Amino acid sequence: MTAAAPSPSVELVDVSKSFGALQVIHGINLTIPEGSFAVFVGPSGCGKSTLLRMIAGLEEVSDGLIAIKGREVTDLDPSERGIAMVFQSYALYPHMTVRDNLAFGLKMAHTPAREIAARVAAAAAILKIEPLMDRRPGQLSGGQRQRVAIGRAIVRKPDVFLFDEPLSNLDAELRVSMRIEIARLHRELGNTMIYVTHDQTEAMTLADRIVVLRDGRIEQVGSPREVYQDPDNLFVAGFIGSPRMNMLTASMQGEERLLLAKTVLPSPARAASGDVVTLGIRPEHLRLVADNEEGLSAQVDFCEYLGGTQYLYCRLPDGQAIVAEHRDRATVLAGAPVRLGWSTGDARLFDSQGQRLR
Repeated sequence: MTAAAPSPSVELVDVSKSFGALQVIHGINLTIPEGSFAVFVGPSGCGKSTLLRMIAGLEEVSDGLIAIKGREVTDLDPSERGIAMVFQSYALYPHMTVRDNLAFGLKMAHTPAREIAARVAAAAAILKIEPLMDRRPGQLSGGQRQRVAIGRAIVRKPDVFLFDEPLSNLDAELRVSMRIEIARLHRELGNTMIYVTHDQTEAMTLADRIVVLRDGRIEQVGSPREVYQDPDNLFVAGFIGSPRMNMLTASMQGEERLLLAKTVLPSPARAASGDVVTLGIRPEHLRLVADNEEGLSAQVDFCEYLGGTQYLYCRLPDGQAIVAEHRDRATVLAGAPVRLGWSTGDARLFDSQGQRLR
C-alpha cells in the first residue's frame, strides 16, 4: 500500500503582489507539506521576504489566495493565522526580563497565569535559557537574544513558524551553532517552519525543501540534494553551491558530442548539431588526469589552499575560467599546466536560454 502524501500545511495559489504599477511577486503556486522545513532562498530583491510577509499577513495579497492547514487566511489578521514570526531584529522589550518577554504575548491574549508559566518554562527548557530568565536583553549576547526571540514564538504554539533571516546579525561562528539549534528545534517540535535567507549554505543545511526564487518567481522547488545535483536551469545551478558550478560555453558536434576549448568531448545530453550550449560541471567532479586521458588542458592561475582541500583556479586555451577541487596532498603551483577530466554523468547541459537539457 502506498503511503499517503503529507497533508499541506501552507498553500499559495496564484499569489501576486504589486506596489502600484510595480509587480514584485508573479503568480506563485506553492504547497508546503505539514511538518516540513522549507527555505526561501535567492538573491536580494527576489521577493522572498515579501512572500513570507504575505503568508504572515504583514503584506496584503494583490491577487490569489493563501491557506494554512486547509483554512484560507488571505484576508485574516496575523493574530488569526496560527503563525509566529522571528525577525532579523530580535524586537525584545529592553525594560523587561527574559521571562516577561516570553510571557508578554500570552498575557496580552489573556492566557491563564498557570498556563503562561508552564509554556514559558517549557520554552526555556527547550532553548536551554533557564539561567537567563531574570536578565534583561541588554545583558545577553546576540545568540542568547535570538534564543529568546525564538522562545517568544514557541510559547504561542503556532501551526507554522516563520523566520525572516534570523541569523544575519550574528557572527559566522555563532550562525553555525544557531543553525544547529534551529534544526534541533524543528526535530523536537515537528512544526512546519518557513525560513528566509540569501545564504545558500543556510538553505542547504537547514531545509528538507528549498524554494529558489528570482525576480518574484519560483525557479525550482526540491530537496537540497535535488536542487544541487539536478538543477532545472543555469540560475539554480549557479546560485546553489560554493564554489559555484563551472559553466563553460560549447557547441554541439553532432547530437551527442560537443566542442569545448578546441576539444571534442562526450555530451551529457542530446542536442541539435551546431547548437550553442553551456556545459555545467561542479569543482568537486573535476580531477587531474594524465595527458593521454580524455579531458581539457588548462593552466593554473591561482591555488587556494584550505588544508584538506585545494581549489585550482585555471584557464582553458580559449580563455574560459574553470575551478577544480583538488584533494591530493601534492600541492599544485600557480602557472602549472594540468589536464582536467570528469565523468560524463556528473556534467549537466543547458541550452542557449539557460534551461536544462536532459
